Amino acid sequence: MTPLNIAGQGADATRHFMITNENAPAVTEACKPKQSKETIALQEELCNELKRSMFAKVNADVVALEDEVVFVIDAPAEDFIQEDCQDASLDLPATPVVPAFRYKLLTDDDLRQLPAVEWRIKNVLPAHGLAVVFGPSGSGKSFLVLDMLQSLSLGHEWFGRRVKPCSVTYVSLEGEAGLANRVEAYRIHHGETSTQIRYTVQPFSLLNADDINELALAIQAAGAGDVVVLDTLSRAAPGSDENDSKAMGQIVASAKMLQEMIGGLVLLVHHTGKDASKGMRGHSSLHAALDCAIEVKRTGDHREWVLAKSKDGEDGASHPFKLDVVPLGNDCDGDEMSSCVIVANQSAPAVEKKMATLGSNQAIALKALEEALCKSVDIDKDGAPQGSPCLRFDRALSIVTPLMPADAKHQKPRAKDALAGLVKRHRVGMNGDWLWLN
Repeated sequence: MTPLNIAGQGADATRHFMITNENAPAVTEACKPKQSKETIALQEELCNELKRSMFAKVNADVVALEDEVVFVIDAPAEDFIQEDCQDASLDLPATPVVPAFRYKLLTDDDLRQLPAVEWRIKNVLPAHGLAVVFGPSGSGKSFLVLDMLQSLSLGHEWFGRRVKPCSVTYVSLEGEAGLANRVEAYRIHHGETSTQIRYTVQPFSLLNADDINELALAIQAAGAGDVVVLDTLSRAAPGSDENDSKAMGQIVASAKMLQEMIGGLVLLVHHTGKDASKGMRGHSSLHAALDCAIEVKRTGDHREWVLAKSKDGEDGASHPFKLDVVPLGNDCDGDEMSSCVIVANQSAPAVEKKMATLGSNQAIALKALEEALCKSVDIDKDGAPQGSPCLRFDRALSIVTPLMPADAKHQKPRAKDALAGLVKRHRVGMNGDWLWLN
C-alpha cells in the first residue's frame, strides 16, 4: 500500500490527488472531489477530524482507509479547510469551545460582584428565607407582628429601621376572632391601614402537601408572596411533637418548601417553653435553620423585642415597646370594645444592649456546632434545657479543630479557646462533658 500524497504548494496552488498504489484505479475525472461521492465523503471525514482538533498550522497525518489507500496530508490545516473543504460547509469557532460545568468556581473578584443581602427591614428582616418571631403568651408578639406587617406594606420605618415596601400575606390561625379589631385599632391610631395586606383565617397545616400547594397558589394569584406569616407555628403543625427532631425536621422542610414556592420570606410566630429563658419551644434544629429570629420579652409591664439571631444582620439589639389601648366603640350589646397597638417605649432607657461580638474563631466554632447539634441524637444531657441536643466536648473539639485558620500545631489550642469563649459569652451551655446551644 502506497500513500496518496496531498501536498500543499501555497494558498493559491491547486492540489491534485496522486495515486501510486498499483492496485488502485487510475486517476480519472471520477477521482476529483466534485465527481465522486466516495471522495466527497472522505473529504468531509477529514475536515471533521481537523475541526475536532481545533489547531491551526498543524501538519497532521490523517489516515483513512478507503480501498486500502492511505492518505498523508502535508498542508496547513486552515488552508486545507478553506480550499478543499468548502463543500463540507464548516463553521469553525474562532476559539476553542470551553465545556459548560455545573459548578462555577468563583474568585475574590467574582465574590465582590455578587449582589448584597436584600432586606425587608434593614439589618433585621431579610427579603428571603425563614424567620421566627417568638415569645411567651401575653408578650404582645402577635400585635408586634401585625405592626411590622403594616409598616412593611406601607413602606413606613419600623422602630427607626428603613423598610423596603412589599406585599404581605397574614395567615391567622390563633386569635383570628380579634384580628379585625386589631387592624381597626391600627387604623384609628395611625390614620390608615394598608390595602395591600391579604389575610386568611382558614385552617392550614404545614404537614399537608395539598394545603401548602393551595396556599402558595392563592398567594401567587394575589401577588402577595414577599412576606408570608404563619401565626402560630403550633397551629400550623397540629399534632406534631415539636421536641422530636424528626417531626421538627419535617416542619422546617415544609416551611422551606412554602418559601421556595412563594419566593419570599416565611415568618413563623412561635411560643417559648415553660421556661422562657431557654428560648423557643421545641427542638433546636428549628433555630439552626433560621435566617432570622426575633424574641419578644415581657417583664411586668416592660416589653421589648430582641434580634436573637441574624445571619447577616446585627443580632443582640433590643428595642422596648408598650401596648396602648385603643377604644373601638360599642358592640351590638352596648358594651365597650377595645384593642391595642404597638408604641415604641421612648420613656425606657436607650436599650441597644448587644451581645458581646464574637471573634472570627468563635464564629467559625459556633457555626460548626450548630450543624453538628442538628444531627445529634443525645438530648437533655447533664442539665441541658429540655429538648436540647447535646454534644460531648471532645467530639465538639474534634469538629472545630480542623476548621481553625492556623497551622496544625496551633489549631487545637485555638479550638479550645474558641469553645471556651462561646461558653463565657453564654452562646453555648456546658456542664460536665456536654455542650449545647443556648
